[in-house]
Amino acid sequence: MKKLLNTLYITNEKAYLSLDGENIVISEGEKKLGRVPLHTLDSILLFGYIGASPALMGKCAELNKQLVLLKPSGRFLAKITGKTYGNILLRRQQYRLCDNEEEKLKIAANIVSSKIHNSNSVVSRAINDHALRINTDKFNHCSDILKDASLNAFNCKSSDSLRGIEGEAASIYFSIFDEMILQQKEDFFYKSRSRRPPMDNVNTLLSFTYSMMTSMYVSALESVGLDPYCGVYHTERPGRCSLALDMVEELRSCFCDRFVLTVINKKIVTYKDFKKQENSSVLLTDDGRKKLVSAWQDRKREIITHPFFNEKIEWGMVPYVQAMLMARFIRGDIESYPPFFWK
Repeated sequence: MKKLLNTLYITNEKAYLSLDGENIVISEGEKKLGRVPLHTLDSILLFGYIGASPALMGKCAELNKQLVLLKPSGRFLAKITGKTYGNILLRRQQYRLCDNEEEKLKIAANIVSSKIHNSNSVVSRAINDHALRINTDKFNHCSDILKDASLNAFNCKSSDSLRGIEGEAASIYFSIFDEMILQQKEDFFYKSRSRRPPMDNVNTLLSFTYSMMTSMYVSALESVGLDPYCGVYHTERPGRCSLALDMVEELRSCFCDRFVLTVINKKIVTYKDFKKQENSSVLLTDDGRKKLVSAWQDRKREIITHPFFNEKIEWGMVPYVQAMLMARFIRGDIESYPPFFWK
């Protein structure tokens, strides 16, 4: 259990949440682990399968407190929220835009271009910081390809071509990802992406952090009145937060991937923080999730300069700023959506 920035993280997968008056009670079986005043929280993230009482769910909905249920791996399960207070005019405009294939492609091309640019920035940072420990010729070659791919994505004229450019760029980027893991090489290595379920320690960390970032974007989009399920790039289907997944692409490499590399290379997590299941999938232990959540919150507090506004903000505010910019674009306040280009 950890309370950070008005969000309560429950990382014990055996924990159960209930309501006692105006307080959340955290229990494991008959044992009471703690209690937190509900009014002090904006949201609750529960990593586990046991869940929460109907009374607590109802109270969260009544007070418009977000209760997010996640698997121990960090994968999204469900969310309990109160009434939707989104601007109906803004959402109508969003739905009209998402029915226009040409307009959708323009936004998607911007997002994918920034994703590839940010991947290249991660590669360039590795060259500058670890030139003596990596194959710089290989990294420079990769960087050149990613630069071209980012430009090609920006000028792309069809969705199929855009997906092809993104796929090739991701293949190039991840072909050197393992070489950016500089410590604990026996226990942390990257061979290929495995998602459902993750099959090694690195993929477990990537899946966990991507899920955390997606949850942040869902909250950010709802806070500005947009529908996080109506997207421009990811295929829409019931229960899939397509717009949140679209916008997560901008921060995958520059925030999530760099975060994973940091917790490995600084030995914030070790092999002891993982457990292998009977089906060979890998999950974080309770202690591992606690370490990761704590490090995640520390990273969110770091100060950067936002490339569009040229103002200093915390990393954790980037999803909310980008959601605000998307809303401004859809309303017609700005000519195009400015994605996040990390410098």
